[in-house]
Amino acid sequence: MRVLGIDIGGTGIKGGVVDTKHGVLKTDRLRLLTPHPAMPDAVAEVVQTLTKHFDWTGPIGCTFPGVTKGGTIHTAANLVPEWKGVDASALFGQATGQPVTVLNDADAAGLAEVAFGAARGNDGVVMMITLGTGIGTALVHDGRLVPNTEMGHVMLHGDDAEKYAAELVREREDLSYEEWGGRVGEYLRMIENLLWPDLFVLGGGISKKADKFLEYVDCRTPVVPARLLNQAGIVGAALQATRAPHSGKGKGKEKKK
Repeated sequence: MRVLGIDIGGTGIKGGVVDTKHGVLKTDRLRLLTPHPAMPDAVAEVVQTLTKHFDWTGPIGCTFPGVTKGGTIHTAANLVPEWKGVDASALFGQATGQPVTVLNDADAAGLAEVAFGAARGNDGVVMMITLGTGIGTALVHDGRLVPNTEMGHVMLHGDDAEKYAAELVREREDLSYEEWGGRVGEYLRMIENLLWPDLFVLGGGISKKADKFLEYVDCRTPVVPARLLNQAGIVGAALQATRAPHSGKGKGKEKKK
């Protein structure tokens, strides 16, 4: 089954058509800038633009950087507060004319890595950590997702952990990879003392540079880079859409031009 996956981030919104059986993109990925301010209608227009770009009809899976329950947004720390209470599934569905499933962005990445990536075949507790504009987390136990963990907002040095160890912080403070890797390790040690995971998977765009900082990440739990890199959100969103009630309505497809 092919599904259009769209990954909404604080700086960019990217999408692609996914083969959900094998977890691979069947088209080139397209990335557009996240509107600023990222108001709901403005983001919906970008989702609509991506759908039109791929000339897509059928189910769409979409991520969101915040707590998402039943398609409704409850937090939006890295966007704008106007998202709170918005039924994003309905908003994006109206914009695209297609059935849309919405879930937390880190949860989507975690699902993808467990199904097709670095955590495939790993039983026990897997903790996916996405390092980007903020810190997203996904907790998966024996293949089952515990949604909306939001462990990037636990307190570290008196503030949200993501304000200390997110990849954006490395850029803003011009930290070396050694310095930043030390901060990431400090954050992971706190998480492992709370949840005792069996594996950490580090994702986000920075995962493709794991060789630059992973040696400086010190914790007792095995740590591996995400295998799907920054495509994990797209793949996981598409995968979740196949599990939604509308998924039996037929296979999605790109229209012939």
